[in-house]
Amino acid sequence: MSASEAAAINALLRQRLRGRPSRLYAAAAHLIEHGGKRFRPYMLIKSCQALGGKKSDAMPAATAIEMIHNFTLLHDDIMDNDSIRHGVPTVHKKFGVPVAILAGDVLFSKAYQVISGPRVPEKRAARLTSRLAAACVDVCEGQLYDMDMAEGAKLPTRSEYIMMIGKKTASLFGAACAMGAICSGADEKDARRFAAFGTGLGVAFQITDDLIGITGDPKVTKKPVGNDIREGKKSLPVLMALKKARGKDRAAIRAAFGNARATSVQLRAAVSAVKSLGIEDDVRREAGSYAKKASSALDRYPGRHRDDLLSLLDCVVWRRL
Repeated sequence: MSASEAAAINALLRQRLRGRPSRLYAAAAHLIEHGGKRFRPYMLIKSCQALGGKKSDAMPAATAIEMIHNFTLLHDDIMDNDSIRHGVPTVHKKFGVPVAILAGDVLFSKAYQVISGPRVPEKRAARLTSRLAAACVDVCEGQLYDMDMAEGAKLPTRSEYIMMIGKKTASLFGAACAMGAICSGADEKDARRFAAFGTGLGVAFQITDDLIGITGDPKVTKKPVGNDIREGKKSLPVLMALKKARGKDRAAIRAAFGNARATSVQLRAAVSAVKSLGIEDDVRREAGSYAKKASSALDRYPGRHRDDLLSLLDCVVWRRL
């Protein structure tokens, strides 16, 4: 997203997140004010433009999708008791859990208020509401699947992991692109194709994100070495590593995996074992397969804005942060 587009989205977000009690709205805007790539609004706007729509037609929905994204982050941080996001204290650490829950609820409610406002035609508002609501249900289901996987002793299968991230992460990417199509006035066939693109991109994004959570440079990711291994996150890189590892490598990963008391030496050994197994290439290849599926969904929509969307795929698969 260009600096001007991001600034326009940020301005709309700030406008919508003003009110009293001031502490509630400060909490709702906290994560938004301190970072975020505005990835989903960008996808929504470009999807609208790829189908002949105007950027102005997409701005209310783009604002709403970013509110929903931040609502999910806020509540996720509470459930995981995370203390830092975007390099600043999480909302519940700064404002307390009760205020943080209310702030998440405000973001959720405001999103629907925005897409059903007077600037949005009634039929379009109904379609946008239906798409966004379905994605929110998926996110909640995916979050519980993730929690169950984390708490269970059994390692999930690859298909179970893909199903989980498809709901928890990719559904909102798919909704962003479908909502962009709807903002252009496109029919449901077009909306479904753009949703397929967003969903494929979202799966590739999360697969890569889970890789970065294990092998990423802490100076870049701002997360401790092996943090996801210590937390016992049953991500695709871990599943691949445990399936492939033997002897000392397997023992090193198992010693740190899900061990809250793992030492820095144990964590470095586990990360080193994962890297030595060539898992990064395997994971990026898997992400690339979903990126390829996403690309094919837009074959019939040539043009500059479609190309802008496709350029995200390489960025997602090969990103380091």
